[in-house]
Amino acid sequence: MPAPTPLQPAPGTITMFTTNWCGYCVRLKGQLDREGVPYTEVNLETSPEHVGFVEEVNGGNRTVPTVVFPDGTSATNPSLAEVKARLSA
Repeated sequence: MPAPTPLQPAPGTITMFTTNWCGYCVRLKGQLDREGVPYTEVNLETSPEHVGFVEEVNGGNRTVPTVVFPDGTSATNPSLAEVKARLSA
């Protein structure tokens, strides 16, 4: 089980780990913005102290976007539908 992130999202929100060069991150952020889903973005390039967490929950890979939900679970490159479903569960 991965160590908890220091950026545990509040109920109804997510924390999304990103990079500047990630097209999937740009797409998901745009979808979240359009749908009004609140999120906190953590860019690994400006906050490298969180790289270890992302690698841990992704089997050693630095895969983004990595999304953390209020219940402490995470998803890698989730769809907007998955994010919304998990937030409403």
